[in-house]
Amino acid sequence: MKARKFFKAVGMMVAGAMMVSMLTACGSDSKSSESASSGSSGNVLRVGMECAYAPFNWTQTSAEVANGDTAVEIYGGGGYAYGYDVMVAKKLAEELGMDLEIHKVEWDSIGISMDSGEYDCIIAGMGRTSERMLSYSFTEPYYYRNNCIVVKKGSDIENVTGLSQLAGKNVTATTQLGTGWVPLLDQIPDVTLGANYETTAEVFMALSNETADVAVIDVPTAESALLTNTDLKMITLDSSDTFTGDEEMTNVCIATRKDDTALRDKLQGAMESIGLERDKMDEMMEEAISVQPAAN
Repeated sequence: MKARKFFKAVGMMVAGAMMVSMLTACGSDSKSSESASSGSSGNVLRVGMECAYAPFNWTQTSAEVANGDTAVEIYGGGGYAYGYDVMVAKKLAEELGMDLEIHKVEWDSIGISMDSGEYDCIIAGMGRTSERMLSYSFTEPYYYRNNCIVVKKGSDIENVTGLSQLAGKNVTATTQLGTGWVPLLDQIPDVTLGANYETTAEVFMALSNETADVAVIDVPTAESALLTNTDLKMITLDSSDTFTGDEEMTNVCIATRKDDTALRDKLQGAMESIGLERDKMDEMMEEAISVQPAAN
């Protein structure tokens, strides 16, 4: 009799333990589902950029910036990120009440990495082109830039003022891979298409090494490069003798995944709230150029 009571009591304890275990598991699954549905980023603005495209973005060894601002530690380590893009991202995150997370990524995989969920938007000096609009959603511009060419000082083309003056020169032209400048190279008369490079630093090195004669790039990046590449010269082409169809590369916008229009609209609203007008953009870009480390 006592044995029956004992085994009955044990059975009830086991059943109770199983029930607690099941409830705990259900609670865990519920939290996991809730977390998944709310998105892995939570209240964090996760931004992808090269951290190698001064003055838009660069990598530095410390958080200190000459203007008294603070650079953002790169997610996963590897230094701190700063530049115009980081300045804008910090203002937007503050306006939205979000923490900021900067992800360093190679330019040729910047869209793929966003689509895979590594981060939620791209603030990386990206031009809003018709081709990219097929794959991503874009805000209105957070910067407007002009395009230019860069050549080596002392070359026979350092004083040209228009594309037509390059006729018969048989110049070798280069630019950054995967950008809207690549299609513009063919507009240079009698051009030889040279290798294009992953970073703008490599583009300018090609000019210095005379591997290329002409680089097509934007004005802020050229101005930034000339601070340390004193052997190069930037040429702003005459408006009547310049590239055509390059307007798309003047509009620098924030990109989100194609279906993430909610985040795009959220960022657009924040841009409008902080009053990011052209005058303010230009002031911030001048500041970014002035504080970049010499290594960039």
